[in-house]
Amino acid sequence: MCPLHPALPHMMAEVFYVGVDVGTASVRAALVTRDGLLKSTSEEPISIWEPQSDHYVQSSTEIWDKCCTVVKRVTSGIERSQVRGIGFDATCSLVVLDQNFQPVPVIQDGENEKNVVMWMDHRAAEQAARITDTGHGVLTRVGGVMSPEMQPPKLLWLKENLKESCWNKAAHFLDLPDFLSWKATGCLTRSLCTLVCKWTYCPPDGWDASFWTMIGLEDLLENNFSKIGSVTCPPGSPLGDGLTQEAAADLGLEPTTAVGASLIDAHAGGLGVIGADVKGFHLPCEDQPITSRMAMICGTSSCHMAISQQPLFVPGVWGPYLSAMVPNLWLNEGGQSATGRLIDHMVKGHTAYTQLQEQIQQRSDDNIYSYLNNHLSLMANSHSAVDLLGSSLHVWPDFHGNRSPLADPTLKGMVVGLSFSQTVDDLALLYLATVQALALGTFHILEAMKEAGHDIRTLFLCGGLSKNALFVQIHANATGLPVVLPDQTEAVLVGAAVLGACASQDYSTIQVMPKSVENMYSLYIQYIFLVFYYDYYFLFYTVCFCTILLFVMHVHFFLALYSVDALTVEFPHVPDLV
Repeated sequence: MCPLHPALPHMMAEVFYVGVDVGTASVRAALVTRDGLLKSTSEEPISIWEPQSDHYVQSSTEIWDKCCTVVKRVTSGIERSQVRGIGFDATCSLVVLDQNFQPVPVIQDGENEKNVVMWMDHRAAEQAARITDTGHGVLTRVGGVMSPEMQPPKLLWLKENLKESCWNKAAHFLDLPDFLSWKATGCLTRSLCTLVCKWTYCPPDGWDASFWTMIGLEDLLENNFSKIGSVTCPPGSPLGDGLTQEAAADLGLEPTTAVGASLIDAHAGGLGVIGADVKGFHLPCEDQPITSRMAMICGTSSCHMAISQQPLFVPGVWGPYLSAMVPNLWLNEGGQSATGRLIDHMVKGHTAYTQLQEQIQQRSDDNIYSYLNNHLSLMANSHSAVDLLGSSLHVWPDFHGNRSPLADPTLKGMVVGLSFSQTVDDLALLYLATVQALALGTFHILEAMKEAGHDIRTLFLCGGLSKNALFVQIHANATGLPVVLPDQTEAVLVGAAVLGACASQDYSTIQVMPKSVENMYSLYIQYIFLVFYYDYYFLFYTVCFCTILLFVMHVHFFLALYSVDALTVEFPHVPDLV
């Protein structure tokens, strides 16, 4: 695979680029050749603290230390001078620093080191709802609804709840990808990817001062928005003079090594897969523009990346964002706030999980999900499809709210069809029903995008869940679309390395059309009779959800009518699903 477009006809042999990916629970690095192939990789876990419900925090100091550890490992077998560039991607978490660039805590009575509000932190749900209620024009670029996973509501929460200990001390608010590039270069230039996608920045006009004033954050206007960034550049642009002396020593690389402006982790994955050349497979996207593809980056959560030549406004879906992932194209970003995390929650929280672990140990199989996939195949036997086993058990997967297309962080999950039985078979069926629910959620996002004008014909998957064959096949069946997987499984790391390669100026542009290599891709074709099954299943899925919501709202009305205040709660409106 060659995701890089050479600017020079001849290049020195054996040069490398380093890609660093900071995910939810780990930091990874890869040494990547100029052909886009991984030479070595390394991974380190990072801490997550949950001081109270829906509050998730990390430490930028620990994250940087782990970045240095993994980079030193992957480059240990080569000369420092062989590394031409380095690029970073990370989750869209919020980093807070003081005027001396020291950490500022984002929790009450917390240690200073705990200065990162994680992407999945939903503490600012009430602030997000208030911002949505303003109806400000910038909301049209986030699907009409402000998510608590974006930065404006998190900033507002910090001002309203930690004014003395955090807000008044803070001098720099950075997206985690921008923090990493600053730490490497000392340059505070922000990536357009982060500011456009998570902060409401809109090039070429820039910040909308009226928005920040309307939501009560007018103090961010001071010094030309210096606290949140006044200078921007496209992803992959060279930053400063490259690595500083201090950062180079930390990373084990040469000073002035080129550093590319960063990407959000999902966007790095999208960059790594969406342009793949798959000619010869007779896919519906063949000989069609790149806009006929969707990149799906699926791990702890999932992001659904669709691009278009013209801006398309999709209710409940983030964007359109210009050049946020692919140069000169508009990006719409759907997503599910909990996918891998939800699957783990359902499986590991089941009563039969201990029994499942014992069976796995007896068979020397160390992967829970490959074992469950095989177990489901045995339950279905050769005369039936595994998908049909889930016909009497149904999951609504919004255990951490719905990011897209309902855009309602208050929604909760549910399971319909449980019995008293608590066997490993029941655990396997619950796992299957969860995967099916997530796939139908992807179908729901696709339908919303289609209604807004997208013409998506093929899915391109990467991320941890793309290694789960059942997850991938069910997505093909439920969406009715073929699914392509790159043979190079670490597309996110390759995408990060592309940033460093572009910054080194060995390559003139971020190139999203890698050359094809025989047997480079795995292809999952949808089974037509199961596509019809899932069409019916989706109808049931949505009608069941609406029916239960209506019932709950009637109960709420009854309680309110009789003034049963102790049980009074707020319920979301019934969405227009069908």
